[in-house]
Amino acid sequence: MRIVAVTGGASGIGRAACEVLAAKGWKVVVLDVNAEGAKEVAARIGGDAYTLDVGDEKAVETVAAQVEKEIGPVFGLVNSAGILSSPVPPEELPIAEWDRVVHINQRGTYVTSLAFGLRMKARRAGAIVNIASITAWRSVPLHSYAATKAAIVSITRNLAAEWGPSGVRVNSVSPGFTRSPALQAKLDSGERDALALKRATALRRLMEPEESAYAMAFLLSDEAAGITGIDIPVDGGWLVAQSWASYPRVRGDWP
Repeated sequence: MRIVAVTGGASGIGRAACEVLAAKGWKVVVLDVNAEGAKEVAARIGGDAYTLDVGDEKAVETVAAQVEKEIGPVFGLVNSAGILSSPVPPEELPIAEWDRVVHINQRGTYVTSLAFGLRMKARRAGAIVNIASITAWRSVPLHSYAATKAAIVSITRNLAAEWGPSGVRVNSVSPGFTRSPALQAKLDSGERDALALKRATALRRLMEPEESAYAMAFLLSDEAAGITGIDIPVDGGWLVAQSWASYPRVRGDWP
């Protein structure tokens, strides 16, 4: 049974990844700063849980070593840990918030990839899936979050080329507007409008966390053995639908 570690595994897309991978026969190690949440997910899927703040470089290395000693060699890694930023003009975005988002999302993904990936490289086998975002591909008023997600796509490509000769594959998934607890909270507060988000996609609906998780499971599997350095959008067609807004008579009302 192959072992996969999932950061941010206590909630949202990370939680869905843990559930889907466990159902597909992986031994899942749930990593999250939310210790109780990680334990709850691990207990339900028959996995193991470790408390981890990806913003703490020393803790990441310690936990990686601990997991490999106590559970076994990690073949798969899902970097799902991340935080959001406020949709405000740059002059209203505190630099401390910018730094925090970069520290967790971008730096956290990189240092976690190194901690687990270098061990994979030494064994000449392994696969990593990073969680980017469709905001990496379009301009949005998320001046720190989107920048970190674009950086994650770049990190993915660079590590894929670097570690490919050693048999380690690195890919990413870019979720669209996904019905995660974080987005649901914004919908409930009125900060985001569900209808507007749905109308902006080709499929006219929000994504579910499991849909990104299935893409991750594929990229980690032997069925994707020839795939590395790519990013898969799981966005319901948000990326392809946006330009149609420039042709309202052709587009119609897009119900």
